[in-house]
This record gives sequence, structure tokens and C-alpha cells, in this order.
Amino acid sequence: MRYAALLLPLLLTACATSGNGDGRVSVATASNGQEFGGANCSVTTNSGSWSVLTPATVQLGGANGELRIICNKAGYRTTELRLPPYAPASSGSRVGLGLGGGSGAVGMGLGFSLPISSGGGGYYPPRVVVNMAPQ
Repeated sequence: MRYAALLLPLLLTACATSGNGDGRVSVATASNGQEFGGANCSVTTNSGSWSVLTPATVQLGGANGELRIICNKAGYRTTELRLPPYAPASSGSRVGLGLGGGSGAVGMGLGFSLPISSGGGGYYPPRVVVNMAPQ
């Protein structure tokens, strides 16, 4: 167990994503894991607002502020989803973690980027599913 600290980087590994360079976002609605269509949704960023009927794809362009989606459908509660844009890997906030120990202990360091953005140069996820609860 003295080498357990060597396994920590494997446990903290996150999947990398290349982003959505074309500015399109597909919007779907679901309830209890089952997708359904016909919900009226308002998709809003700092660049504008779009009204869609799910399932739909919206051409948003480059990320500009928070992505806000509000969906309504008879028999379901109005649902709002807010997502910040993902930052490109090169502009994410850098976080470091260091572990050490006494005599005979193993030390290590770990650094990674978090998807934190002020709205410039980021991207939105290519697909968003809004989970709606029945009334």
C-alpha cells in the first residue's frame, strides 16, 4: 500500500474534449431517461435568443456568455438549464496538487486545467438534454 499514491493520477484523470468548433448545439428534452419531442424551448446567450421546438439544432456561433435554455411542455414542469462555456484547453484555469510524506514516503505532483471561462474563445457542448419532470 505504500505505492497507493502512485495510483492517484490514474484516479484523477479526466477525459479531454476538443470542443465544438462549428457553434451548433443540439437541444433535446427527456423525462426519466426517455427522450421526447415537442417541447418549446428558448435558447439564450449574450449573442441572442432563439425559440425552438425539440429536438432541434441551433446555430449559436462562438461562445458568448452563459448558455441558458428554458423549456415548456404541457404535462411537464417548466425547466431551466444554465451552462457556462467551456474554455479552450490553453486558457483554462490551472490547478496544482502536491502530495508528500515523511521518510520512505512517495511524493508526487499533479496539474490540470479546469473549464472556467469569462466568455471569450470558449465553446458550448454539441448536445444538451434538458431533463423535465412531469407535473
